[in-house]
Amino acid sequence: MKKLICTFSLLVLAAASAVAAGFPDIKLDDLKKEIAAKNVTVIDVNGSASYQAGHIPSALDFSAVKDDFASKLPTDKGALVVAYCGNPKCSAYAKAAKAAEALGYTNVKHFSEGIDGWKKAGEPTEKASASTKP
Repeated sequence: MKKLICTFSLLVLAAASAVAAGFPDIKLDDLKKEIAAKNVTVIDVNGSASYQAGHIPSALDFSAVKDDFASKLPTDKGALVVAYCGNPKCSAYAKAAKAAEALGYTNVKHFSEGIDGWKKAGEPTEKASASTKP
């Protein structure tokens, strides 16, 4: 029994460490408020085809801007930057989150529900044509 408890405790600590190494999550309602107040830079990491089909309003297409990413972010390094991908199981968001962090941004968050959660909540998306530049 002691061995089982020790093993379980180690698993819990390992899981907590893995979460701590990631980026803090932002909830849907909080993200909506920040978008409405124009206090956030939202980064879509689902790829350009998905972005064109529908993305969170105001989001940047990371695939299209990654070579010029720094110029697309605010000058204030404390500004809120939120990256998202498909759903809670998707980890592609980390590419943009880590890129923002590497540029010195200190308020980088993850919208873990992703575009699937946004749509499931009935929130509107924006569509872009192939010729639209972010």
